[in-house]
Amino acid sequence: MPMVNTMAMNKIKLCLFIIIAVAVLSITSSADENVGQWQFLFNGKNLDGWVQRNGTATYRVEDGAIVGRTGEGSANAFLCTEREFGDFELEFEVIVDHRLNSGVQIRSRSVADFKNFRVHGPQVEIASDHTAGFIYGEALDTGWLSTESSIEEAATIFVHDAWNHYRVIASGNNIKTWINGSPVDKLADNVSNMRTGFIGLQVHHIKQGTGPYEVRWRNLKIRELTSNNANQ
Repeated sequence: MPMVNTMAMNKIKLCLFIIIAVAVLSITSSADENVGQWQFLFNGKNLDGWVQRNGTATYRVEDGAIVGRTGEGSANAFLCTEREFGDFELEFEVIVDHRLNSGVQIRSRSVADFKNFRVHGPQVEIASDHTAGFIYGEALDTGWLSTESSIEEAATIFVHDAWNHYRVIASGNNIKTWINGSPVDKLADNVSNMRTGFIGLQVHHIKQGTGPYEVRWRNLKIRELTSNNANQ
């Protein structure tokens, strides 16, 4: 009889061990399920998951795109993700009035002790000239993070009055950009020291008596990078 009880207890212990192991694996899998998977930042219907910071430019949803419209006298305005990201691959499409300069913030922040909540961080340039796709230090007092010599020598890849496809990879201190499939910049960012933060859609300020101008973004998606997929 004692032998039977011992065998029964061992079976019960084994079953409990299997149940606990399965539960732990399930929790781990659930926590990591989005890592490495593409996620849309914009649902195409409304601005859920986004918050506006700085400026009085306006943002709306129209025909499956986020539309930013300048406001006369406004400072630079930013529509920012509520979530923050560190290492990632980001893709989006953008079309902008050729008279307007814009950009997409990456790894950026807005805090009280930095210029009274001024949005700051690396910005991927959106412009109808050869600066498109290079990295600017928004409000960092650094000017371009990309080397100015590489900007001056760059060809204009950005297409006027058309949708342009951007791809951005941020991994460690490295930032790489492409426009319409063509590589633009490969930056080792040792200046901003910003490795995590929100994504932000900029509507640039304009001169008094000009505008209004618009910029549109669509198909914004991101995947977080790990050591396993950072080089894919």
